[in-house]
Amino acid sequence: MYYPIPRSLEEMAALSHYPVSEELVAAAIAGMITICRAQGHTLADVQSWVLDEDDLLDAKTRQWLSDVVEAAWSSVG
Repeated sequence: MYYPIPRSLEEMAALSHYPVSEELVAAAIAGMITICRAQGHTLADVQSWVLDEDDLLDAKTRQWLSDVVEAAWSSVG
């Protein structure tokens, strides 16, 4: 299924109505990058947030996600 890249927080929230799939996760990451850039945030800002301690992800998974965000950052226009 095709998911457009979200351009607002409302569009990001709307993704929660779909079943989780690789395509949905990719759209969410691309949307997060698009929204963060529009708000003037840098890749370093986003990676810092991803790497922050939380109760959802372990350190290894947070690092992996940070690497995914870094790879996607240059691909999302």
